[in-house]
Amino acid sequence: MRAEPPLLAPIFRSDGQARLLSALLLADEELSLTALAERAGLSYPTAHREVGRLEDAGILTEREVGRTRLIRGNPESPLTSPIRDILRVTTGPVVLLAEEFGHIARIEAAFLYGSFAARAHGVPGPSPADIDLMVIGEPDPAEIYAACQRVEQQVKRPVNPTILTRAEAQENSGFLLHVAANPIVPILGDMSWR
Repeated sequence: MRAEPPLLAPIFRSDGQARLLSALLLADEELSLTALAERAGLSYPTAHREVGRLEDAGILTEREVGRTRLIRGNPESPLTSPIRDILRVTTGPVVLLAEEFGHIARIEAAFLYGSFAARAHGVPGPSPADIDLMVIGEPDPAEIYAACQRVEQQVKRPVNPTILTRAEAQENSGFLLHVAANPIVPILGDMSWR
């Protein structure tokens, strides 16, 4: 069965390939094949096949430490930097926001919703003009807005945060019922906010 290309970045052969490349190239880390599969949300055999294809293309490189294969982006490849730029705009908001929010206290949950989340889940429609973000908890709003501004500069789209306490998130407003009924993309925390 052939996987469909992701709507946010149809230049990649599959959503799994885009997630795998994001995990490696946006964080600029070296990961074991097992850790990479887990972070990209892929089965080990699928990650193994994708890594093999991307190594053959020269985009990824590996080294062995004992019996562990450590995979990373190939800094010598002329493709690595342009692919990283494309990933930053297409899959980057999740990785970059997770990294930013990891340093902010009192965030219980954070996720994307709206058109960006819908396209990430394969729902057809126009390319999203912005990124809708929900933050549940009681973080310092100034820290959230500053983090969003830093991510905006990298992903080239406005990031629009909505910050709610847990009690506010559990209200039965039309807006929250709409958010809960449509696709979301988790960034961090407990997704049982409703």
